[in-house]
Amino acid sequence: MAKGLKGIHHVSAMTASAARNFEFYTNVMGMRLVGKTVNQDDTSMYHLFYGDEKGSPGTELTFFELPMMGRNRPGSASLSAFSLRVASDEALRWWERRFNELGVDRDALQERGGRLTLAFRDPEGQRVILVSDEHNRGIPGSNPWSGGPVMTEFGITGLGPVQLTVRNAAPTLAVLTDLLGFRRKGAYPSAVPGQPDIIMLEIGEGGSGGELHVEERPEMERERLGRGGVHHVALRVEDEDELREWVERIHRAGFSSSGFVDRHFFRSLYFREPGGVLIELATDGPGFGDETELERLGEKLLLPPFLEAQREAIEARLKPLATGR
Repeated sequence: MAKGLKGIHHVSAMTASAARNFEFYTNVMGMRLVGKTVNQDDTSMYHLFYGDEKGSPGTELTFFELPMMGRNRPGSASLSAFSLRVASDEALRWWERRFNELGVDRDALQERGGRLTLAFRDPEGQRVILVSDEHNRGIPGSNPWSGGPVMTEFGITGLGPVQLTVRNAAPTLAVLTDLLGFRRKGAYPSAVPGQPDIIMLEIGEGGSGGELHVEERPEMERERLGRGGVHHVALRVEDEDELREWVERIHRAGFSSSGFVDRHFFRSLYFREPGGVLIELATDGPGFGDETELERLGEKLLLPPFLEAQREAIEARLKPLATGR
């Protein structure tokens, strides 16, 4: 029988400009580009990975570049917000000042689910929430990137809660709890008057690194995914053997899925829960490189072995993106 899922592995979102995206998430947010590769289903598209020093699972924020993509139109069947963790309330107040100085569009500090948070938008309108781990109990945060422009005491320590917005929460909650093993943790008021409370679920050791928050919005039309939107959320699986067990479990539950997919950097399975949100299960390894390569992560275009023979043609189709130090 498959073991329990361990928490959030990564979040993958959409951008229309890899260069602008790289500038914001490295120079403003202080995250390390740990992987510059391509979408394996469309190699004309960059796929950028940001994370901690090593690109550890639970810290990876990724973006697919589609230059002609229109703006995201928010709606249901969506991953309507994701979070980035920081160590303390003091760090959030530091980020509040930094956003003011740099002109980043932000909201006021606000408590969500018992934690202090700071919501903001990136240059393409991506909905992001910084969340304080000052009172967090559960999956530990990682070490922020020490080579960037943000002091490590205030740096990003990983991914926090991810919000799903669906028209009918009951079927989504049933799959997340009964099939995937999430536990109900609590609830907090919606920011939209008259709407149901947002339900908090947790997995693994729990805490902000293992939470999905489910928002029910029955009046909303379905999201039209574009730049500034989130494509999918991935959840952590220990290893390949366990992932193969999850493939069988998802199949037995009656869901169509991708089956076992080898992404080289990790192994994956994709399926849609009843509310329409795309969920990936991804193994913790093997990752982006061994210890001898850590200093140069993100500089070279990484290709899995099955694409290496096409490197010249792939690089010719991509707009150059300078990411070296």
